[in-house]
Amino acid sequence: MDHKNVFAALQEVCSDVISALNGSHNSSNADATDRLLGVMRQIQEHGRAVEPLITGFTAVYHHYDLDAQTPGNGYRTLVKVVHSCIIHILQKARYIASNCTGAFFRMDHNMAEMDAYCSALCQLRALLYLAQVLLSDNAHGQLYSQEEGGLSERFEREYISMHKACFYGRCLGFQFSPSLRPFLQTVVISMVSFGENYKKQQTGLGIAALSFFTSGKYVVDPELRGTEFERITQNLDVQFWKTFWNLTETELLSDSAELLALSRPEGPQLSLPGGFSRQTAPLSPCLLIHFHGGGFVAQTSKSHENYLKSWSKDLNVPILSVDYSLAPEAPFPRALEECFYAYCWALKNCHLLGSTAERVCLVGDSAGGNLCITVSMRAMSHGVRVPDGIVAAYPATLLTTDASPSRLLTLIDPLLPLSVLYKCIDAYAGTSCQSVKPAQQLDTLVALGQDTVKLLTNFAQGATNWFQTLLDPKAAASSSPTTSSNGPLPSKSHSVEKPQEVKEYPDNFEPLRSRCLVDIRTPCTPIMKNPFVSPLLAPESLLKGLPPVHIVASALDALLDDSVMLAKKLRKMNQPVTLTVVEDLPHGFLSLLQLSKETQEASDICVKRIREVFKQEELPADQRQQEGLN
Repeated sequence: MDHKNVFAALQEVCSDVISALNGSHNSSNADATDRLLGVMRQIQEHGRAVEPLITGFTAVYHHYDLDAQTPGNGYRTLVKVVHSCIIHILQKARYIASNCTGAFFRMDHNMAEMDAYCSALCQLRALLYLAQVLLSDNAHGQLYSQEEGGLSERFEREYISMHKACFYGRCLGFQFSPSLRPFLQTVVISMVSFGENYKKQQTGLGIAALSFFTSGKYVVDPELRGTEFERITQNLDVQFWKTFWNLTETELLSDSAELLALSRPEGPQLSLPGGFSRQTAPLSPCLLIHFHGGGFVAQTSKSHENYLKSWSKDLNVPILSVDYSLAPEAPFPRALEECFYAYCWALKNCHLLGSTAERVCLVGDSAGGNLCITVSMRAMSHGVRVPDGIVAAYPATLLTTDASPSRLLTLIDPLLPLSVLYKCIDAYAGTSCQSVKPAQQLDTLVALGQDTVKLLTNFAQGATNWFQTLLDPKAAASSSPTTSSNGPLPSKSHSVEKPQEVKEYPDNFEPLRSRCLVDIRTPCTPIMKNPFVSPLLAPESLLKGLPPVHIVASALDALLDDSVMLAKKLRKMNQPVTLTVVEDLPHGFLSLLQLSKETQEASDICVKRIREVFKQEELPADQRQQEGLN
């Protein structure tokens, strides 16, 4: 449906609801009826204000795509998210207009539902205003803010005070495929229950057991769930996220004792037990080397086993998945060094893995996608054979705090909120301090100024000097989209007056504010702009000669613009690159392989790209069935 028709339908259905409510006279629900009338009028006002914003973005957002065949960038995504929100409002409003006079109509419930989506539309309106600032400030086709500070600092301040709980309660996951919403609800309920009992038990299993008995209230009370999730995402440290994300993992189950011997907490090992090299099947000419995601701080190969097993059967190739050391205990460059070490070992000992390594493909998701690219860069810089191709799913290629339209989604994303993203960056960069301080419970917005004045006053400084000698500082500085220096970056502090000085919002609009505020410490160290941390900033000398890079991104991922800008940069250098943008899926969709048809299709795209690297032709379904590959 054309967006003009959507907004016209919104105004019409709101008027229908208002007329229907004015025509009903139920004294027992008079208060809820009056509140619902007020909500519908607010939705109408938001709709009238948002429509010209959407019209403006749709007129220009194609300029920010990789090409005409690959529509996808953060501006498109913001339009898509607003459209999804309005579609939900239309469906609910039509139901209310048709049933509000019925005897079994639940006025309180429907008022709460509509109020939640009204709040969501209000906050999305604020994001559109912020995106307008990016659009006007950035160069043509540039998705990331190129000025030091600017909207990046403004968005951090907005994130601290803006109300986010509405996106984690009744509206949870409205932007994603409907088949994923029950899963997202389960994850959020589990997380808030786990967070409530965090540190009450000494083991993760103990917390999980206690959480099971306390989760019921978050099932029946979406508003409580949203409020608690907002508190958790802003205020619990990186150890909480490590514990929660690893909770689903059990002891590593390996197909052989020999492979188990290769997996150690301290990283990959060289020693092999006797007899490991015995082969019972012909060696495969292909080898797939996998680096898992998890924000550099959590998860192992076990977390990604569901899709890796499926890939191994589909491709009929051996897969080596590397368990690297995790931050903050092992910050950069530990993970990169271990993955590069494992890559070199695999090339030399490929026969032990069941391969001749005639064709080698690196594959990884999120943080793992980052490592695929940086390991290849490291191989080039050390004269080691580069892989034949890279398949990176929703990779993190810019570990800085620069703002982009897709990164504005961190305000509404249940899987990758801004504060969690900053915690992961902070941990990997090795700035050894908590990213978020305890929340303050405030009764009025007046108190906001008393707390935000302390925002961003301390930053970790410095970097590992020996690693900097591997880089060309001048080349690295010239490739950065923001002003950089070889020394520590200056601290950034926000004054209380600045939000009033910068007029991103019209005079008659203000987004909803939260009563749960935090001081969010922005990671700030030269390491973040190191090309081996943020490959999007790498000079051409480190990117020239990369193998074909195949990126599979999600339109609803906060890291989408990372993928688009890297693909643009590689294409400008005449480097072979493809970008595929899938719809309606969140960050981390590969781990959700078995939950929906959409996640399976996205996984199949990754398999198709791997086949291209291996120069494999996909077998017909009946032949795959005969060979046991299904």
